[in-house]
Amino acid sequence: MSGNTMTAEPRDRAGKGAARATRRGGRIPAVVYGDHKDPILVSVEPVELMHRLRGAGFFSQLLDLKVGGDSHRVLPRDVQFHPVSDQPLHVDFMRVGKGTRVTVEIPVVFEDEAKSPGLKRGGVLNIVRHEVEVRCDPENIPETIVLSLDGLEIGDALRISDAGLPDEVQPTIGDRDFILATVAAPTAVKEEAAAAQAEAEAEHAEGDEGEEGAEAAGEDGEGGEE
Repeated sequence: MSGNTMTAEPRDRAGKGAARATRRGGRIPAVVYGDHKDPILVSVEPVELMHRLRGAGFFSQLLDLKVGGDSHRVLPRDVQFHPVSDQPLHVDFMRVGKGTRVTVEIPVVFEDEAKSPGLKRGGVLNIVRHEVEVRCDPENIPETIVLSLDGLEIGDALRISDAGLPDEVQPTIGDRDFILATVAAPTAVKEEAAAAQAEAEAEHAEGDEGEEGAEAAGEDGEGGEE
């Protein structure tokens, strides 16, 4: 994935008071750390940050963070939010050096819904995982994992092996071929099937009772003749 550019401004002081002052000044405090270098304190513009947060895969975006005349290749690793307003309070960026492998969560996208016979017959797409955690080098971070629903019937499943990930992108769950989504029977069909089964069982039970009654009547008749 190609890098995107984001701008930041250096800030001088650490601590809660300094962070609050930065927010009062209309910016979001942040820190850049990692790659065996000293952390640096920065701030980012709230509108630009919110725009990126609203997009897909913010935490899997490799960024070129411009701080003054310097550029840092980073991955967003954490955003702290206000518990009431949900406004961002602080951002952590991790430097990514050459040869570094990173662990990121990649959004899963499903396409070709119109080509799924199971969905056409009223089936429901049951998404088991909206994201998949993978380990790879920063240059090969996928933007999304795309899976096609073409040909899927009710009861079919899509697994991680269906994603066609390149060899250099490895899921952190490596001991099984885990499920990403299934095409499940709709609730209405399940309810109808359950009702039909209950009705059949009731009819079977009534038939058994009728047979038992007939047998009892026959036994009583034989006793009367004697």
